[in-house]
Amino acid sequence: MLRRNFLKGAALAASLVSAGAVAAEGESYTIGVAIPSATHGFMGGLNYHAQAAIDRLEATYPQLSFVLATAGDAGKMVNDVEDMVATRNIDALVILPFESEPLTAPVQAVKDQGIWVTVVDRGLSVPGIEDLYVAGDNPGFGRAAGEYFADKLGEGDNVVVLRGIPTTLDNERVDAFEAALDGSGVTILDKQHGNWNRDDAFNVMQDYLSKYDKIDAVWAADDDMAIGVLEAIAQAGREKEMWVVGGAGMKEIIKRIMDGDPQLPVNVTYPPAQIATAIELTALGLVSTTPVSGRFIIGSQLVTPENAKDFYFPDSPY
Repeated sequence: MLRRNFLKGAALAASLVSAGAVAAEGESYTIGVAIPSATHGFMGGLNYHAQAAIDRLEATYPQLSFVLATAGDAGKMVNDVEDMVATRNIDALVILPFESEPLTAPVQAVKDQGIWVTVVDRGLSVPGIEDLYVAGDNPGFGRAAGEYFADKLGEGDNVVVLRGIPTTLDNERVDAFEAALDGSGVTILDKQHGNWNRDDAFNVMQDYLSKYDKIDAVWAADDDMAIGVLEAIAQAGREKEMWVVGGAGMKEIIKRIMDGDPQLPVNVTYPPAQIATAIELTALGLVSTTPVSGRFIIGSQLVTPENAKDFYFPDSPY
C-alpha cells in the first residue's frame, strides 16, 4: 500500500528534478506502466515517450524502478496488470486502457489493494476510480474540429465521420464535434469506427465513397485514420471533391499543411508525449510530498498553414 500522501491538485513535471532531495532515505518504489502496443503512428510516438520518460527517471531516482508492458488487445493488458500486482508488487500503476470497459474492473481491483492509479487518455467506464487522470482535451479536440467545419461549410454540405476505438474519450470527442455543428445546416451522413487504424479507416472510407455521391469533408479525427482515408479517396479518384481533417499532429500531416495541401487544411493537436507527463507526475508523488492527484488536461490547438511550423518536429517519431 502506498505510504505517500497524494493530495488533490496538479503539479508540473519539471518539479521532479528538485523534488528528489526530499525523498526518504532507503525507500524504493516500483511503478507499473501498461500501454497499448505501437500498432500505429500515435502509439509509436506514445511508446517512444514512455520509454524515454522511464529512462530519465531511473537515471535521476535510483529508488524508482519501472515495469513497462505493452499489449495488442484488452485481454493481454488485463493479464499484464494482474501480473504487475501479483509478481512485481507495484506501488503505482500508470495505464492507458486499451479499451475502457474491459479494463475498468481490473483497474478497480488494483485500486482496492491500495495501489495508486494514474489513468491516461482513454478513461475508464466508471469515473473516479483513478487518483490522477492525464489526457489531452478531448471535448476541446472535437469542438475545435467541429467549429472549423461549421465555419467552412454550410447548408446542404455533407460530412462523414470516422470514430476511434469505443472509449469514453471517443464519445467526448464526437459529442463535442456534433455540438459544434448544431445549427450550421451541415449534415453528418454517417459515423463508423475506424479504430484509430489506417487500414480500418481505409475500409470505412471505401464504404462511405460507395454509399454517398456527395461528400464535402471528412472528419477522420486521427492522423493515422486520415492517411487511410486519403488513400481510399485517391483510389476512387475523388480528391477534388472533399477535404480531410485528422488530428494529433503527425509530422507528415503537419508538413502537408505547411505546404498548403488543399486536402489537409488544418489539424488539431493531441500529443502522444502526454504519457511522459503521466509517468513523471506519478513518480513525483512517490519521491516527494508534492500534490499530484486530480486531473491534468493538455489543451488542444488548431494547426493551420499560418502556425504549422510551430508544430512541425521532423526528428520526432510521430
